[in-house]
Amino acid sequence: MMKEREHYGLGTAISMIIGISIGSGIFFKADEILIATGGSVWLGILVFVIGALCVIFGSITLSQLAGRSSMRGGVVSYYEEFVSSKAANAFGWFQLYVYFPTITAVVSWVSGIYTISLFGLESSLELQTILGLMYMTFFFSMNYFSYKSGGRFQNISTVVKMIPLIGIGLLGIFWNQNAPALPEGIALVERSNVGWAWLGALAPVAFSFDGWIVSTTITQEVRNHRRTMPLALTIGPLVVLGVYLAFFLGLIAIVGVEFILSAGDQAIGQAGQSILGIYGERILTSFVLISILGVVNGISLGYIRLPHTLAMKNMMPMSGRIKNLDEEKGLSPFAALTAYGLSVFWLVMHYITQRWDILAGGDISEIAIVFSYVLYIILYIKVIQLKKEKRITSVFLGYVAPVLGTIGSLVILLGGWFSNPFYMPIFIGFSALVCVLGYLYGTKHAQPLINEG
Repeated sequence: MMKEREHYGLGTAISMIIGISIGSGIFFKADEILIATGGSVWLGILVFVIGALCVIFGSITLSQLAGRSSMRGGVVSYYEEFVSSKAANAFGWFQLYVYFPTITAVVSWVSGIYTISLFGLESSLELQTILGLMYMTFFFSMNYFSYKSGGRFQNISTVVKMIPLIGIGLLGIFWNQNAPALPEGIALVERSNVGWAWLGALAPVAFSFDGWIVSTTITQEVRNHRRTMPLALTIGPLVVLGVYLAFFLGLIAIVGVEFILSAGDQAIGQAGQSILGIYGERILTSFVLISILGVVNGISLGYIRLPHTLAMKNMMPMSGRIKNLDEEKGLSPFAALTAYGLSVFWLVMHYITQRWDILAGGDISEIAIVFSYVLYIILYIKVIQLKKEKRITSVFLGYVAPVLGTIGSLVILLGGWFSNPFYMPIFIGFSALVCVLGYLYGTKHAQPLINEG
């Protein structure tokens, strides 16, 4: 039975990590990173490296659990198998009700924004949201009715989105033209000393790298997963770091530090014009849109499996109905509907928060990203315990990687606090409340899943 479910290979697992991590974030967070560092290129590079190391050491650490896990469900199953079923219930609720649907909603909405930009439509929050809902509906449907199509689109979108990133990186090496003039009406912003405020750049970096953990949800559907997933979780973040640094430095070489500090997001469009002429901005926008759609596809591909995983362990309401599989597709129709329904709910909530500016410029995905890194620390500590029990023999894998991963998570938490000191405590408190409710539900209802390995 297991072999029938092993749909994906190493390439899809790696492309899923790269495809979800490299979304719209890098294209339109690069300016925020440089602004937060006061225009210091070296601090910008340092922030990227810190963010990458958090992911790399975290993923290397979790790969030790992925290779030893015999259950479906990614991180939720790691919690159950290596910590406790009640802790798994807490984390599962966080992923089900907060992490996946908020990010799915926001990225779908962003895809609507760039669709409007690409086709020159009159922009409004309502149209952005409707287009986002259409994209969300399409990708949830595709990943349920045809897992092969979802996997193929993930691979294709990953390759396509790498073209402008690597292209700008390579062109930056040989670029020798003068920096472009600032657009009319934009004041010059020069470099400055920002002190410790550069730590605030870790928040947009965390957003840019976020998504790698989603790939663990398909662990049991990857061929030879005990060997493949540790490789994918190591190679993927390294590739992302290399691409991000190339793009960041290439963008600076083409348009200049002062242009980025002054014009912000317009720097990307200017880079397109500098390279490709008058139609360059539209061409680059089309690549950005494909990049975002790859993220929506990758998240939905992983998310539609999560409710079934929780239902099989009786970790959520209506588990009896959700656990029933469509044997032909190998997926639960009610699980897919649950994931889709929660994503639609959070899209509506996102519309409300944006319409009346409830989060003061933030968005609902900020609730999840920073808090998720805090929850990973528990798993990092468990890997250290496995080393002490001699179930892991390598000092690097058993001690060095989890300790550095823990430090990285705390640094990202600190960076999130610097970036939004008022709302971050609220986000953390809300996420913690969801975890507590999940834990309490688990004390009464959860039951362990039989090993599937």
